[in-house]
Amino acid sequence: MLIDFFNTLKRADIPVSLNELLVLLDALKKGVAFASIDDFYLLSRICLIKDEKHFDRFDRAFGHYFKGLDALNLFPDNAIPEDWLRSEFLKNLSEEEKAKIEAMGGLDKLLETLNERLEDQHDRHAGGNKWIGTGGTSPFGHSGYNPEGIRIGGESKHKRAVKVWEKREFKNLDDQVELGTRNMKVALRKLRKFARTGSNEELDLNDTIRSTAANAGLLDIKMVPERHNAAKVLIFLDIGGSMDPYIHLCEQLFSAARTEFKHLEYFYFHNCVYEKVWKDNNRRHHDTLSTMDVIHTYGKDYRVIFIGDAAMSPYELIQRYGSVEHMNEEAGQVWLQRILDTWDKAIWLNPTQEKYWGYTHSTDTIHQLFDGHMYPLTLAGLEAGIKHLSK
Repeated sequence: MLIDFFNTLKRADIPVSLNELLVLLDALKKGVAFASIDDFYLLSRICLIKDEKHFDRFDRAFGHYFKGLDALNLFPDNAIPEDWLRSEFLKNLSEEEKAKIEAMGGLDKLLETLNERLEDQHDRHAGGNKWIGTGGTSPFGHSGYNPEGIRIGGESKHKRAVKVWEKREFKNLDDQVELGTRNMKVALRKLRKFARTGSNEELDLNDTIRSTAANAGLLDIKMVPERHNAAKVLIFLDIGGSMDPYIHLCEQLFSAARTEFKHLEYFYFHNCVYEKVWKDNNRRHHDTLSTMDVIHTYGKDYRVIFIGDAAMSPYELIQRYGSVEHMNEEAGQVWLQRILDTWDKAIWLNPTQEKYWGYTHSTDTIHQLFDGHMYPLTLAGLEAGIKHLSK
């Protein structure tokens, strides 16, 4: 089996050698990994891959061989020449010209057509409307315009891609940001619920006076546990892509929340929550948490706060395999509904101006899923959201 796996890596143009295969075999004989595909994945990557630039290609080859991911047909194994994706010019289209460009007809059609293009295309194209390339109106490539396409390389310009073929890295939000205003903290404090917990460390003056008086004047000191904010909060943070312009604002809120709540857990997601979330964006491709485990871990007394612009392709909410980054087995709105069914008190804070929400189908859908409890990420919106959570 390992020989076939080794040959699969070689066919994927990953520079692996027999010496590295022997190291892997020796580690397996010593029981470093046993009866766990996840442990074997980590061990084989450590033994076989010398340069982290090959991690992404190794992930795809590993999934192809061991997990049957080729059946999902997210993207073909064919490597697209870098020359095809070199952008040399941008085509400027008027709004009228953009309106005349038709979408291909859904995610399944896009993926099917992409495979066909890769089989038929042999040269670089730029400025066209069919082939994988740059600067045109084709749904495949980058630096052009299409109402619904698959971005391959490049940078997002029109926020129209329904899938992205690349490995994107996001930065963690800084929870040590010094706020220039205390207003966010003041708003969050309205969610506080105090309780006395821990050992008896704080003087109870009133009880001490009563007890001393009842004890004929002999001092009888009474201690009670300190008062702590017992409010419990889960924060789900949308990160990357269209959220980049709001990083500083989100960092301010995140920093304020970390200060105010002792019982605070946070998780990152991109665009919509699916079967996995993560706590460290630097390791989000390999170190994730099961969303179902999160649902089963935290009690119903937690309050839930989502922070995101809710702007995404409708497929990400309503369709299997609709995620822009991976092949999700269940639609995004299924996972959102599971979270809302678990925790009664949940709100969505949106950093975009409220007057623009109605222009994005996904924003309107999430607004309805949250039963109208989407609030703008302003001080007034934050206060209104916290008021709902405090009821």
